[in-house]
Amino acid sequence: LSISSSAESVAMGKSYPTVSEEYQTAITKARRELRALIAEKNCAPIMVRLAWHNAGTFDVKDKTGGPFGTIRKPEELAHGANAGLKWAVDILEPIKAKFPTLSYGDLYQLAGVVAVEVTGGPEIPFHPGRKDEEKTPPEGRLPDATKGSDHLRDIFYKMGLNDKEIVALSGAHTLGKCHKERSGFEGAWTTQPLKFDNEYFVNLLSNQEKDLLVLPSDKALVEDPEFKKFVDIYAKDEDAFFADYAAAHLALSELGFADA
Repeated sequence: LSISSSAESVAMGKSYPTVSEEYQTAITKARRELRALIAEKNCAPIMVRLAWHNAGTFDVKDKTGGPFGTIRKPEELAHGANAGLKWAVDILEPIKAKFPTLSYGDLYQLAGVVAVEVTGGPEIPFHPGRKDEEKTPPEGRLPDATKGSDHLRDIFYKMGLNDKEIVALSGAHTLGKCHKERSGFEGAWTTQPLKFDNEYFVNLLSNQEKDLLVLPSDKALVEDPEFKKFVDIYAKDEDAFFADYAAAHLALSELGFADA
């Protein structure tokens, strides 16, 4: 089973909108622009964070929030969890101006998909057609790095995601680092923070690299037996991690979008 077909299988139960040929061309060209931008600025980690934080506000019960571009609004950017993301929103504005027909929702999710791909991660299927919304979600729907497994489940179950998806998505900490002024934490999770691989899980099990970052929410993945099952698999088998990550990232990027 190829990674993309494994990820596509999650897409069952979706009814994707048809976009015009012109819109599809704009997506293709924007993808190229994003590759160039991310290479030039080394900004893959913050693009993944932007995509996630825009999508991860979805509430499966009342169907509010989700990947519909509201993170560009000052009131949502002001949420504590979004500290530092205004830079990412601003740096994408020239691409949005070049392709004005693209929705912000599509642009931000495409940026996340490209960021994973150009850092050596799995290819994640992308389906366009998100419509931008104006109403911002309430604060408090995103994970708090200082908390443990109960909190992680509470946050991700509200999105409609499961334990395997929680652990697979946590593996995106293989990219980037924490900045004290944004999160209160400082440092990188891995020795190569611009390479998408399974080192995050290897490090969680080894505890050898004392100068690498381990957040309370990271520790929870090895302390909780249900989570640790997946940590063990992903530390041993990068292909399994990539397949599950692609499927989980796809699901996250489409929360509340194109539900049949």
